[in-house]
Amino acid sequence: MKLIDLITAPWALAPEKLREIQAIYATHLRGEKIDVDAIEARLGRPLANDQQDYQIREGGVAVLSLEGVMAPKANLFMRVSGGVSTQLANTQIESAIADPRVTALVLAIDSPGGSVFGTPELAATVRELSAIKPIVTVTDATLASAAYWVGAAANGIYISGPTVQVGSIGVVASHRYDPKASGTVTEITAGKYKRIASDTGPLSPEGLAYLQGHVDHLYSVFVDAVANYRGTTPESVLSNMADGRIFIGQQAIDNGLVDGYSTVDAMVLQLAANPAKFARRSKANFATGQSPKSPAASAGVQTSANSPEPVLLEPSPTANTRTTMDRSTLEQQHPALFALLQTEFMAAGASAERSRIQAVESALIPGHEALIATLKFDGKSSGGDAALAVNQAERALRTSQGAAANADAPKPVANTPAPTVDVGAAAQAAAEKQRIEALPVEERCKAEWEASATVRTEFASLADYTALVKAEQAGKVRVLGKKAA
Repeated sequence: MKLIDLITAPWALAPEKLREIQAIYATHLRGEKIDVDAIEARLGRPLANDQQDYQIREGGVAVLSLEGVMAPKANLFMRVSGGVSTQLANTQIESAIADPRVTALVLAIDSPGGSVFGTPELAATVRELSAIKPIVTVTDATLASAAYWVGAAANGIYISGPTVQVGSIGVVASHRYDPKASGTVTEITAGKYKRIASDTGPLSPEGLAYLQGHVDHLYSVFVDAVANYRGTTPESVLSNMADGRIFIGQQAIDNGLVDGYSTVDAMVLQLAANPAKFARRSKANFATGQSPKSPAASAGVQTSANSPEPVLLEPSPTANTRTTMDRSTLEQQHPALFALLQTEFMAAGASAERSRIQAVESALIPGHEALIATLKFDGKSSGGDAALAVNQAERALRTSQGAAANADAPKPVANTPAPTVDVGAAAQAAAEKQRIEALPVEERCKAEWEASATVRTEFASLADYTALVKAEQAGKVRVLGKKAA
């Protein structure tokens, strides 16, 4: 297999991890040297060169750790991310099952997935050898995509806690084309599909359909494998597990991806005590209420009644035990602790009392100092109680002061009736005056001359009102009893 084929082939891997791995490979293909020292400095640790071998623990239970991205030959990025070589893992699993010292095998997997190359073969090895000696998968972090493909082939799958991530059942492929790349490449091909998705040009609709067909086929192989390993149907896998989602903790259990909770240590003890308990293959159990069907073709898959029981994390023996101890017993049996607790309690009580007194003092309104002093030293009133009491006392005081002020106020003076005025005569006189002023000068002078003896007396030198008119027109006099200026 060429390196370029591995890069461009579909992967059962989280997309962001795929981009990271492709970048490492691309650097290698360009002939650039990977600065191992710089990577070690950034990681703060030396890079690992080899995948960890299995370890034999209690009762002959072997534990094989598979951590990082999976690929047929993961040597290039194994040193950076602790990647899994599916070829080497296959060899180690075969060795462990063939080892006469080994009674069972735990696959401790922490992986986001990897290349589809080598994954089905590794899963088939796990499935085949689990019929010889029990093989159980346990993950404490991530069991996704290709890693789940492999882990599901074991007799059982368990997660260590409620935040473990499982799933991402799907396949992803990418097509890269950079029109700004320097140089021109002309490809001469024979065969319709030979370079239908070439990276020397943009992806055509036909090329997209071709790649999509590859991905869809690999996806169906993935789904069928999970259905077979988990004792259910492809339809149930598609409905509950295989939409590409990551399931967290209990979600993975409820959707049939895993069988329960267990740490690696707890599983080792369970297998050491009774390896036969996990000799039968578990079956997907859907908490949604859907009852998976087990096809006859699923040879070796046991019914749910014969499936291994979930391995739960063992609680502490004293987790549910309560011990009651009264004051006198504590003082007699633990005098030093009693004295310490008493001192701390007194200090805490004194601090709380100071805080209470300060809160009461903050509610003071001038004039209520005596009330605040009483509340401060009653040992129970809070700041809120003091504020309420002062408010009520202030309202009572204001009500009392208002009543006293009303009692001391002078009596009201009796009302004196206003003098009556003949409004009608005054109004008529005013109206008559306005009417005369509005008349033409001749008529006004005549009316004034005839109506006012005062005018005739004041202007006695005038023979009649015509002389008055002339005098007013000349500006010498003004009718209505006013002389000219």
